[in-house]
Amino acid sequence: MILTVELSMYPLNENYVEPILAFIAELNARKELTVNTTATATTVTGEYESVMLALTELFLWSHQKHGKAIFVAKFIPGFDPR
Repeated sequence: MILTVELSMYPLNENYVEPILAFIAELNARKELTVNTTATATTVTGEYESVMLALTELFLWSHQKHGKAIFVAKFIPGFDPR
């Protein structure tokens, strides 16, 4: 099943741009995902398991590398904007 997630990240530190750009770069490194970034959110599309695994791994990676952040997400099963 295809899954699309619209994701916004709000790092809880003064230097908030670097963690956001690093998170987006890590998402883009996942060739099994389609990533589209706008000014307010990043949309991630792929097979359900691939999207969920990437988010699980990258939430942990982000916390370990950059500290606390708030993530706001909309999960849209079965929607493929590609």
